[in-house]
Amino acid sequence: MLESYINLIKGGEGEIVEKKSRFIGQIEVVKTEEEAYAFIEKIKKKHYDARHNCFAFSIGEDMPLQRFSDDGEPQGTAGKPMLEVINGSGIHNICIVVTRYFGGTLLGTGGLVRAYTDASKEALKYCETKLMQRLIPVDIATNYTDMGKIQYILNTAGVNVVDTLFTDEVMIKVELPYDTHSKIIGDITEATGARAKLTIYDEIFG
Repeated sequence: MLESYINLIKGGEGEIVEKKSRFIGQIEVVKTEEEAYAFIEKIKKKHYDARHNCFAFSIGEDMPLQRFSDDGEPQGTAGKPMLEVINGSGIHNICIVVTRYFGGTLLGTGGLVRAYTDASKEALKYCETKLMQRLIPVDIATNYTDMGKIQYILNTAGVNVVDTLFTDEVMIKVELPYDTHSKIIGDITEATGARAKLTIYDEIFG
């Protein structure tokens, strides 16, 4: 099962020129197939006078939905290399459209693959991403005496503390890394003599 992935936060645009042909890479955040095709149509309308608007997208976390198109370029020279850039980046929920304005010189199969790959990579440089990790949210209810022991365990493990509430007891809301959550929970239980009450929630990505 997927432990982490890179989520696209903000798209970007980049351009390269190869033998007078312009290749404009444009990237957008997409969460559904409908959003991906809407973005593709938007770019096609924007660059209606371009010879090609090739695309590739990847949506979802585990076993993502993936599609690509050469849009009239020789088979395998555009969409597939663009999808390989996406997969190589590890980014999810992303759509890339590369628009080509023909410069009058044929590039050949290898030249096209390089150009569409480079245009996609150039656009990626201007995107914002975030590493999403598989997490287990946990509420820890403890007395004030045991709070220091728990904080030491959390700090040592590098755990993200979401919130701490002080009333007649202390409520510490945390997000534990999936691969170490069992050990951390065990350490807290042992250190407090099982006095700390832990409420464990379904996993999330954050």
